[in-house]
Amino acid sequence: MKYDVFGVGNALVDIQAQVTDAVVEATGFDKGIMTLVDDEQQNKVIAELAGLSLNRCAGGSAANTIVGVADFGGKAAYVGKVADDETGHFFLDDMRKMGVSIEVAPAAQGQSGTCAVLITEDAQRTMLTNLGVSATLTEDDIDEEELKQAAYVYIEGYLLTGETTKAAAYKAIDMAKANNVKVAFTASDPFLVNMIRDEIWDLVKGPVDLLFCNEEEAKSLTGLDDSLQCAAAIHEHVENVAMTLGADGSLVVHAGETIPVEGVKVDAIDTTGAGDMYAGGLLYGVTNGLSWKQAGRLASHASARIVSQLGARLDQKFTTDEIAAIVGD
Repeated sequence: MKYDVFGVGNALVDIQAQVTDAVVEATGFDKGIMTLVDDEQQNKVIAELAGLSLNRCAGGSAANTIVGVADFGGKAAYVGKVADDETGHFFLDDMRKMGVSIEVAPAAQGQSGTCAVLITEDAQRTMLTNLGVSATLTEDDIDEEELKQAAYVYIEGYLLTGETTKAAAYKAIDMAKANNVKVAFTASDPFLVNMIRDEIWDLVKGPVDLLFCNEEEAKSLTGLDDSLQCAAAIHEHVENVAMTLGADGSLVVHAGETIPVEGVKVDAIDTTGAGDMYAGGLLYGVTNGLSWKQAGRLASHASARIVSQLGARLDQKFTTDEIAAIVGD
């Protein structure tokens, strides 16, 4: 295989800043969730962050996961739309620097998408997202010759909120099924599950081979309150389930077996990208010879390390010896 994972998502540049609760309150947006904002709102927020220490990196849910796969030494490709502007060129350069293949032609007009990530002292992140031209990704941007050379295609649920991005997501899924490539899908956000629950169920019952979700998303999807029951209900329809449980670890369900994975105790300072990095660790593991239990352990350690630092990029990558010690026998 040329690629372990081929990702499709909204290409955004994350602009991260540590702020006080007062700064978040002054924006007028709800704390701790993702809110879509327009150009004017985003530019105003970014202007108010002037003078603070900012961290900038290529982001978006699927992009974070794909970089996670590459960080572990996996082979990864990504499809996302940026503009022919400084922000877009930064995104492409940052992804390629991480070893990710990305060949989508930039849009000639418009501005690249950004996500202002406001991180408060309680490690909560308030995300203000301006999709920009990332929302113009189309099915024509999906290269079947590249996609069919992957073990998995990874689709972020946020794509289902736009007409053309949804078409791109379904095109990638159809291509994957036609070429015996497995499909991994992330629910992305409890709000999204509440909004398009039936559509997500159709994917789970249909083409999806591996569903990533957190506990809240699973409860919203199933209408159940117990995490084990949620995992079992979802597994009735999909071959594999990976459900994160915050500090309590995760549940990995494969071949009828529910595998509890212990959480890794750390002092969390920023939860940005925790679920994305979990998916990256698990996808790397299952495409590189690890058992599902071993892959779950690696994913748990990956998400713990990412929340103990600022930003969605690993400051300290896992060494071969560390990985060996984590996965055990």
